[in-house]
Amino acid sequence: MKTSTRTELRIADEDAITAAAKILRRGGLVAFPTETVYGLGANAADDAAVAGIFAAKGRPKFNPLIVHVRDYEHASEHGVFPSLARDLAAAFWPGPLTLVVPRGENCELSLLVSAGLDTVAMRAPSHPIAQKLLLKSGLAIAAPSANPSGRLSATSASDVAEGLDGEVDLILDGGPCPVGIESTVIGFDGEAAVLLRPGALARSELEPITGALKSPQQGRVSSPGMLESHYAPNAKLRLDVKKPKRNEAFLAFGPNAAEAETGLNLSPRGDTREAAGNLFAMLRKLDASGAATIAVMPIPDEGLGEAINDRLRRAAAPR
Repeated sequence: MKTSTRTELRIADEDAITAAAKILRRGGLVAFPTETVYGLGANAADDAAVAGIFAAKGRPKFNPLIVHVRDYEHASEHGVFPSLARDLAAAFWPGPLTLVVPRGENCELSLLVSAGLDTVAMRAPSHPIAQKLLLKSGLAIAAPSANPSGRLSATSASDVAEGLDGEVDLILDGGPCPVGIESTVIGFDGEAAVLLRPGALARSELEPITGALKSPQQGRVSSPGMLESHYAPNAKLRLDVKKPKRNEAFLAFGPNAAEAETGLNLSPRGDTREAAGNLFAMLRKLDASGAATIAVMPIPDEGLGEAINDRLRRAAAPR
């Protein structure tokens, strides 16, 4: 739903959340904070409202959406959960885990959220504002990241306004997102769990429950966040750089980073969780410097480093 005026931005107090719930129930779009990134929300059962998300973001219609629910009971109204999915929901919901399960026989969610697949991606967010919005609206809320498609995810209300001003009815300002990187997405192949998108829950946290996670089928977009080019700044990215070239902005990591005239360090102490929280905000700041290229230091592919490297590879892919 494209609006004709500048988008209203309100601090997410009780009155603002109540107003946001009313907007969602009448088919409008609301941006709201989750623990991961800001989401661009619509009533997931309203075809026209969900189509408004795709229009506002310029998002390809073959790219599925995550549906936010209050809890497992709410999710089970819409999807069929295999036993392993139930175990994961019990362990990590509410939290930054998305589960892709078969649509239920009487699923009332718009087919647009599934992008032509017979599955639906759902998660129960832990952020108190997201939970209040779910409760006040009484809806399942389809909500991809609140940014133009393919661009950097939004981790603050000002990021949302920068990318989607005039495209959304209301932005709820709940401050910066505490995690700062998108949810981990898990699908299922028979009795096996498939890591469709690395994210805010590390592989090491999941595999005690799932066993060894399988890799997804190449070339198939079966969940959000799987497009080859995604999460991109305006500048080009050059990865695995120990020392930047002259005039390159530099995204560093760890205590032994090279000096740069325009540079930021994701985590001077080498903590991948801290780095994940800083990733999108620091890429935005370096992009705003006007540098044509952002050089990025190697990030260890362990803990949340796996999710960071996934985002960086997609951001650096040909557009």
